[in-house]
Amino acid sequence: MSTVNNPSALTVTALLPRAQAGDRAAMNDLLRHIAPFVGRLCRAVARRHSSDAAQEAMLAIYRGMGGLREPSAFYGWVRAVTVREAVRTSKRLCKGTGDELPEIAQDSNPLTFVHISDVMDRLSHQHRQILTLRAVYGLNEQEMAIALSVPVGTVRSRLHRARGTFSAAWHEIHT
Repeated sequence: MSTVNNPSALTVTALLPRAQAGDRAAMNDLLRHIAPFVGRLCRAVARRHSSDAAQEAMLAIYRGMGGLREPSAFYGWVRAVTVREAVRTSKRLCKGTGDELPEIAQDSNPLTFVHISDVMDRLSHQHRQILTLRAVYGLNEQEMAIALSVPVGTVRSRLHRARGTFSAAWHEIHT
């Protein structure tokens, strides 16, 4: 019986060592298990190119899984790989055009979404990206630096500038 059909048996602790040892069924089950998570991350980061980003992320995860030694770090590692690949794919395919703001929870005020979306549309692609990684995914500066392949100092300056630009545009709408 496939572990996908048996959620209680679907654990990274059980599947990861088997997948790393070459068990194709375990690898398939593990990749199927994380595919929705990878897809959600890619939709938020790469938006229009989320399918390409998800495919690149799944390939990177497949190729890099042999190097992961601690099953408890699996989801953090998957998130870091996915965000990195989504950013790379977005940069490669967008060529400087910005993606939209990730969707806000359905119980949010629709007018707030319109205002945030409007402000985010005014930001550069880099600023929109850095704010999304921080606000939506809660990545810290080190994680963002790894995902974006830039130094932590660059993350800090982009984040500072992005917040300032967002704040100025927000006040412009509400005054």
